[in-house]
Amino acid sequence: MSLPVLDLALFDSADRDAFLRDLRLAAKDYGFFYLRGHGVSQQYQQDMLLLAKQFFALSDAEKTAVAMVNSPHFRGYTRLGGELTAGRADQREQFDIMNEGLAALDQQPLWRRLRGPNQWPASLPALKSGLLLWQDTLSDICERLMQAFALALGQPADIFAPLYRGEPFQHLKMIRYPGSKAGGQGVGAHKDAGLLTLVMQDAQSGLQVATAEGWLDAPPIPGTFVVNIGELLELSSNGYLRATVHRVVSPPSGVERLSYAFFMGPRLDATVPLLQLAAALAQEVQGELSDPANPLFSHVGENVLKGRMRSHLDVAARHYSETAASAVH
Repeated sequence: MSLPVLDLALFDSADRDAFLRDLRLAAKDYGFFYLRGHGVSQQYQQDMLLLAKQFFALSDAEKTAVAMVNSPHFRGYTRLGGELTAGRADQREQFDIMNEGLAALDQQPLWRRLRGPNQWPASLPALKSGLLLWQDTLSDICERLMQAFALALGQPADIFAPLYRGEPFQHLKMIRYPGSKAGGQGVGAHKDAGLLTLVMQDAQSGLQVATAEGWLDAPPIPGTFVVNIGELLELSSNGYLRATVHRVVSPPSGVERLSYAFFMGPRLDATVPLLQLAAALAQEVQGELSDPANPLFSHVGENVLKGRMRSHLDVAARHYSETAASAVH
């Protein structure tokens, strides 16, 4: 068993209907698939992996200077073991950016604090332009996929557009997993909370997807992205589209794994709508299955802030009130 491989180029071809059928089934049955035909060259992908390698090769002092704990907007560098998934430390170091902008003057409700500038290391000036362009490139792919999902569900192509038009919540992680003798928790088992996630892997395996038969490996396929459904898209489709539990197992000793994860979310001020599906599709709906230990909010800003505070306790403790920080427990 392996994940489906879909070709986005077919969305603009005479085979559109077949592509939409395959997209709908992949999202319903797996919640994950590989995507090719997206228009991003393998050379561009390799250039971005090289940029990641250059950043993680910086000294500890250079990376700590842009540590996420400095940012009330949850942007910047996180050291090895500095992020939690399901309460356990992930064995990865990473650099997070989001929409580049000014801090909100009105910081009530608290989720407005998510708006603000990114942090950038002075010793690697190419990082800012490289990552911001990469983030926009991946966002464009996600917007095309959102149109395709709308049509696959029998909806108008632009039905999701008000969720992200003008100011989608973009979140890009540049990630390094060091080797581990025991093949430990690179990232613990979880679902993604947004609309869609795109993952670009280097040549090292580690990503695994939960299925009824157990963990399914999602090894790298050159030139592709791995796409998975987020909980907000599952919520909007009443569970027809499936947000699936997944994890990353640390690579073996002496080997590192580099990847990018791009999380496409709606506007922070949006509320996720519930689609009215045609009868034939509605019969197949099982209902959204959010984690009762981590309840899903339909208001996007509240949901994103909750997730960030649960994952980065140091940022929550430094920049948010005691009442807000206690909400993560």
